[in-house]
Amino acid sequence: MVEIEVVKVDKKKNKLTIMLKKTDAAFVNSVRRAILENVPTMAIEDVELRKNTAVLYDEVVAHRLGLLPLTTDLESYNLPTKCKCNGEGCASCQVKLTLEAEGPGIVTASELKSKDPKVKPVFPETPIVKLLKGQKIELEATAMLGTGNVHSKWNPAHVLYKHKPVVKIGNVKEPYRVIEACPPGVFEIKNGKLAVNEEKLLTTDLAGLAEEASNGEVTMEKSDDFVMFIESFGQLDCKEILEQAVKALDENLEEFEKLLKETKE
Repeated sequence: MVEIEVVKVDKKKNKLTIMLKKTDAAFVNSVRRAILENVPTMAIEDVELRKNTAVLYDEVVAHRLGLLPLTTDLESYNLPTKCKCNGEGCASCQVKLTLEAEGPGIVTASELKSKDPKVKPVFPETPIVKLLKGQKIELEATAMLGTGNVHSKWNPAHVLYKHKPVVKIGNVKEPYRVIEACPPGVFEIKNGKLAVNEEKLLTTDLAGLAEEASNGEVTMEKSDDFVMFIESFGQLDCKEILEQAVKALDENLEEFEKLLKETKE
C-alpha cells in the first residue's frame, strides 16, 4: 500500500509538499494527471458583452475573464454532465457574474459582482481592461464547473514530482566552497563538517553544483521514494485538490474495471 507523508504545508502561499513511498512513477504520474485533468473547479465559460467601447475586442475581454481563477464550492455545484438539468444550465451547475464600469481607470476582477458570494475571483486586483474617459463596459458572465481535460482554465494547480534526492558526503576539504556554490540553505556546517538540510534539499535542484564544487566528494543519488509539489491556483486548497484527485482516480479505475468485464462478456 502506498504511504503518503506530508513534508511541508504553506497555507499562506497555498503550497503542499508530500512524500509518496512504496510506489512507482506510474502511480505518482497518475495522481499528477488526475490533479491536472479531473479535479473540478469553477471558471467563466460564457460571456455576454452588452456594451464594450474599450480598446480590447469582445473576444479578448472574454478570454481574460475565462482565465480568472474563481473560488470553488464543490458542495453547492455539480458538473454540467452530472447535473439534474442535463447540462442545460441551472443554479446547481452555474452562477452568473456581472460587470459594469466606466472610464477612466483600470477595471479589475474585484468589480465583478457574483450572485453567489462563495464564487468570486481569487485575485481581486487582476486587471481586466483599461478604460479611457467616456469608455464603458457592461457584461454578464456565466461560470460553471469544469475539468482540465476539457480546457486548461479549469486546472486547479501547478503540480510536479521527482525522486527523493539522497546526498552522500565524503571527505570535503573546502566545505564553504560547496555552500557558496549551491542554493542558500541546502548545505551548512555542523560540528565542523559539511551537512545537508534535508527539507531544503527536497525543494531544490542542485544540478551537479555540489559534485563540481566538492571535486566529486559530494554525490547525488535517487531513492525509490517520490516527492510531489502541489501549488494551488486558489480555486481550492491543496488538501481538497489532492482528495478530489484521489477520488477521481478511484472512479476512473472503477470505470476501467467495468469496461474490462464488459469486454470479457
